Amino acid sequence: MGIHLAKRVNMRLIMALVFASATIANQVQGADEAGSNVPPPTHWAFKPVNRPRIETGRNYKGASPIDRLVAARLHENNLKPSRAADRRTLIRRLSFDLLGLPPTPEEVTAFVADQDPNAYEKLVETLLASPRYGERWARHWLDVVRFAESHGFEMNQPRPSAWPYRDYVIRAFNEDKPYDRFVIEQLAGDAVGVDEATGFLAGGPWDQVKSPDPVLTANQRADELHDMVSTTGSTFLGLTVGCARCHNHKFDPIPQADYYAITAVFEGVRHGEHKLRTADSAARERELEERRRLLAEVERELEQFEPLAKPLAPDTNALRAPVNARKNVERFGPVSARQLRFTILKTTDAEPCIDELEVYTAETPTRNIALATNGTRSRASSVFPNSDIHRLEHINDGKHGNSRSWISNERGKGWVELEFPESVAINKVIWGRDREQKFADRLALEYRIEVSVGSNDWQLVASSDDRQPYVPNAKASARTNFATLTASEAALAKELLAERADLDSRITRLATSAMIYGGTFATNPEPTYLLYRDDPMQKREPVEPAGLGVIPVKFDLRDAPDPAAGPALTSTNLTEDQRRRLALARWIVHPANPLTARVMVNRLWQYHFGEGLVSTPSDFGANGARPTHPELLDWLAAEFVGHGWSIKHIHRLILNSATYRQTSDSRNECLPVDANSRLLWRFPPRRLEAEPIRDSILAVSGKLDLRMSGPGFSFFEPNDNYVRVYAPRRDWTPDTFRRMIYGTIIRQRPDGVFGAFDCPDAGQIAPKRSRSTTPLQAFNLLNSSFIMQQAGFFAERLEKETGKDANAQVRRAFAFALQRQPDRQELAAATKLVREQGLKIFCRALLNASEFTRVD
Repeated sequence: MGIHLAKRVNMRLIMALVFASATIANQVQGADEAGSNVPPPTHWAFKPVNRPRIETGRNYKGASPIDRLVAARLHENNLKPSRAADRRTLIRRLSFDLLGLPPTPEEVTAFVADQDPNAYEKLVETLLASPRYGERWARHWLDVVRFAESHGFEMNQPRPSAWPYRDYVIRAFNEDKPYDRFVIEQLAGDAVGVDEATGFLAGGPWDQVKSPDPVLTANQRADELHDMVSTTGSTFLGLTVGCARCHNHKFDPIPQADYYAITAVFEGVRHGEHKLRTADSAARERELEERRRLLAEVERELEQFEPLAKPLAPDTNALRAPVNARKNVERFGPVSARQLRFTILKTTDAEPCIDELEVYTAETPTRNIALATNGTRSRASSVFPNSDIHRLEHINDGKHGNSRSWISNERGKGWVELEFPESVAINKVIWGRDREQKFADRLALEYRIEVSVGSNDWQLVASSDDRQPYVPNAKASARTNFATLTASEAALAKELLAERADLDSRITRLATSAMIYGGTFATNPEPTYLLYRDDPMQKREPVEPAGLGVIPVKFDLRDAPDPAAGPALTSTNLTEDQRRRLALARWIVHPANPLTARVMVNRLWQYHFGEGLVSTPSDFGANGARPTHPELLDWLAAEFVGHGWSIKHIHRLILNSATYRQTSDSRNECLPVDANSRLLWRFPPRRLEAEPIRDSILAVSGKLDLRMSGPGFSFFEPNDNYVRVYAPRRDWTPDTFRRMIYGTIIRQRPDGVFGAFDCPDAGQIAPKRSRSTTPLQAFNLLNSSFIMQQAGFFAERLEKETGKDANAQVRRAFAFALQRQPDRQELAAATKLVREQGLKIFCRALLNASEFTRVD
């Protein structure tokens, strides 16, 4: 009886659970389709920033607001702050925090001996003014925004023009660029004259391998946009906006429609390069336009000397110039034509590409009858699929260059036809692979040009049969056979050829401009649709660009919104794409946005203390951590905005506080209450990251190269494989002795030596690095070729400065590496090691000391 009752009870329980699960599933599906079921935004992060009242009284006399707010939390937990650290500890701590480099022995000695009561505050100002500061803090930012200099995915090809964004970030920190302006420039730098700043938008991975499958192509595009939306949300708002991609956010009040509203902001952005404008860019463009006009005139005059095509009876002793990627002229006797067909039989490689097909009438003045604006229609054997830049309509749109070209979808062959509005006499065809001379692949080597008046009376007028063999990498060939010209004609032709060569050279110099891998931008973005469960093939209603509904700030697409929305900007002739991104940037930095300032001051706090007031720095949502000191977070955020969004102002507040200046010594009465020092009863000690460890090794060895800016160095052996294989280099030359921030960051492949020290691989954002202790770290610091080499340089430096005295060598080595003198036992052990094993072994051991890689 009992057994049967238990079975019935279990069955009822199972049925109840099934029913409950079905009910929940239906509710979730309904929420996804109808709107967010998330409760109103009562979460702390969505509430306005509230500048707290700071406690005063005798116990807080002379204390900063930071110290008072920290002391209040300590008092709640029956804890007291620690004593102040000594000056040697403080200068070391400040140097690593602000510069990522150790202080020199002379700097330590001077600071310790300085009797000025304001010596510490002066040191803070000196370090904040150092150009090394920007290099240190830019590295933190590059982690947050997933910056790298390769595409990722299986090919992982390099991005040689990505580094200007890195340099921009370094300059921004050094200049103390107001943070609101910093945000605006990264989202819409092309609209406000800071082209390199948009490296933020295109900084993520990009799948370079494309497919004719429209579903795969649509998903790749959706992934690109998702990266921009998600990174923008996590970086500036501290929200996991990307979690609303397939459905309403399960924890935060972010409906799926809001995700696609931000997607609409970035709809016009694609991966790629754009020009870096400089102070003389406008003048260069004007001169370039004039030179191109002159070149066109010279080439029109030269065309009269081009030999006529003889496709049916080529003269092997008078062949025409070989084809070239830039421009090819086909002259023939006047012939009546209603249609023209260009058939490609062989290419240099892959599918053939033509950027423009021009057909000129046999009249004076001549005109290009091929233009679509003249009513000419085009058709082709095939068209390369799913490409915005390689389209059939580009074959006769009057625009040159690879980005306005036609490519067939047949390897090595294809044809394109033009049908004119009426029969017309023609005598010249001009075509090229890329008039801008950026690409030389896909060039037609064997081809036929035919015309017809009726439906099937095709007549051959030109072909490749009477051209010289193709020469790779050759410039547009000049005519070399003047036998058929009169003396005066030959003289004029030679003069024009010389003038063309000079103009070509000038144009090349003027057109060669610096580039930034910072995205390409459509003037008018395509419509954005809400995608059912993020399936690009299941589009629902269209979505307009907007911000998040949970933030009580108006999203304003006007060129000149309310001045309260952010810093004044002078921007004219904005495209729709720029207007959208500027609107989002202004919405983010609006003083009423409760997230932006909180998120940034929390990041600054994290990098000073090793942990933020909110321990999930890119997730301030319901699934993130609550702040340990909510009033302190709001006070810092209010100070940040109130002082012009100055990052260095927040540095000063933190660094000059007694909280920051505490010793890191452990106290038995505090550990059981707060083992992780989150309440800040002491300064939390921590190991240095990879970059300051490597930079410090170079600094103490005397080999650190402090050159700033420009292309970086590589941690890997050179290779140009189609699918890149990054083999760590074993030989280190002086060009690799720059600071680690100037090392080229390869996605998915951290440096072979220091990557083991928890370097992010840039596959995704890294708002907070992990802290691991692994055998590989010890092996790399002890046995890598880099350490062995630098230990040798360190030994050479010591011998040069102190001679052969082991005692003096050890003392100087401790001063360089640890910023202190050895105690009696250390001195005895170290000198013994030097005498028995050699100075290089001692240097290698010192670089492996735990104290060398930690900051207290």
